[in-house]
This record gives sequence, C-alpha cells and structure tokens, in this order.
Amino acid sequence: MTEAEEVHFHMKKFEKENHTIFWGDALEVLRGQVKDNSIDLIFADPPYNIGKNFGGLRDEWASDEAYLKWCYEWLDLCIAKLKENGSMYVMTATQNMPHFDIFLRKKLSILSRVVWAYDSSGVQAKKYFGSLYEPILFCVKNPKDYVFNASDILVEAKTGAVRKLIDYRKPVPTAYNTKKVPGNVWNIPRVRYRMDEYEDHPTQKPTALLERIIKASSSEKGVILDPFSGTFTTSSVAQKLGRKSIGIEIQEEYIKIGLRRLGIASEFNGDRLMKPRRVFASTTFQVQMDLV
Repeated sequence: MTEAEEVHFHMKKFEKENHTIFWGDALEVLRGQVKDNSIDLIFADPPYNIGKNFGGLRDEWASDEAYLKWCYEWLDLCIAKLKENGSMYVMTATQNMPHFDIFLRKKLSILSRVVWAYDSSGVQAKKYFGSLYEPILFCVKNPKDYVFNASDILVEAKTGAVRKLIDYRKPVPTAYNTKKVPGNVWNIPRVRYRMDEYEDHPTQKPTALLERIIKASSSEKGVILDPFSGTFTTSSVAQKLGRKSIGIEIQEEYIKIGLRRLGIASEFNGDRLMKPRRVFASTTFQVQMDLV
C-alpha cells in the first residue's frame, strides 16, 4: 500500500495496484485529479437532498435550485471524464430525476430509464403511496459505439424457461428463449442490517446492482469511476471483476471502509481496520457475529 502526498489541505490519495481512493470533495477531485476522456464507466449515486445523515454531514441544501446547481456541476465534470465510447449510470431521488433527465438528454444519449424496485419491511406511508423504487439513467456518449456485454447479464426468461412455450407464429415452431437481457425494472433487494455485505451507511447499494452494471457496461481492465463512493461497493465489485477503479469520498469513516474492502490498508491513523462486530438480539439470547 502506498499513500501519496497530500494534494492539498482537503485531499489525500490512496492507491494499490489498479485501485485508487481519493479522500476529498468530488468537485475538487474531478477537476484536478481525473483526466478528461479517461473513464470507461461512471456510476454516480450522489446525496439525494432528502435529509439523510452521512456520518455527520446532512444531506440538505439551502434550496432545490442550489442542489440542482451542484448536481449539474459534477454531471458536467463526469461527462468530460468519459471516453468517447464510455457509459454513465446516474441515480437520484424520484423528485429530482426529471431535472437530471432533461439536463443529460441534451449532452448524452439516454438509452434506458431503469427502475430499481425493492420491497419494504414495513408501512412507509399512510396518506400517500410510499416509494418502493429508485430511478437510474443509463447514458452513453456515442449511441453507435459503446460497451454492452449482453451475454454477461442474462436472466431467466420465464416464457421459455418456466412455461416452456412454443412460438407457433414462426414458419417452424420454435421454443422461446430460456434466457434474456434484463428489462428496465430490476427487482434487487436493498441491503439490510443482517446481510453479510452490510456496512454502516444509510444508503448502501447492493453488490448485485453494481455487478449487473459493471458486467454490462465495461470490459476487463476498464476504468470505473464512482464520484460518491460511500461504502465503496462500486470499487469492490470492479476489483472482483478484474476492472480498475477510482473512488471519491469526502467522509473519513467511509474512507476507512474503502481502504478495508479494497485491501489497500489494514490500519488507518493507528487503528486497525475491521468490520464492526454486530450483536443480534433475540427474545431469549443474543448471538454475536464476528464479520471480520
């Protein structure tokens, strides 16, 4: 593990092999540390401006206009970092996505508007319909030249695999395919407290979500950028799939998660980096699970 010199007061860089972590503000890092036209795939999951607490930083802007102004800044920077055949997946709250959509369709080609759908463990709302999905835009710079590895993300096609139907409309009756490329509604469970992959973060995205995105829209040794890394799931999945990664994060506690998950460091400021022990309460006893 090597730790680069402090770039300036608010920024540090950590590297190991093909994986880089920047500890700093996303706008500053994107402007000064990431080359233009150098990134194959960007996954951007920014704060949603809905009041979440990210390790002491509140996810709140003075106004919707201020939030969108900030978002347009980092979106423009991300677009500049993409290679000409690069792809970008962008998430935000449902109420903000129309603004993102209108902004991005003027600069990129939006190929898919994905719905990440999940169930809720309890009642979310009593006087309106609670939200059970988050939107994702899949965008490319050049709709005639981009990576999409369809064969790597096939899912079961129930018409052929389960119902085993025959298409009699063809000259020769043919069985329906048993596999297909996923549609734009992705039913992937959220990360729950008892899951092995759980980290202490309010909006952690599941490994399965990032696996589908990275497998589909990048090649081996491609460079994956996540400007709001959080628990560094994007970088971790990129590492597992043989890609390179750049992760940016402003919060120290989440930097520690990234250093541990990527194997960049085993200690930070003299403290050993370990996944916290969780205690699960039961009606009759407590079971301790050491998830180091």
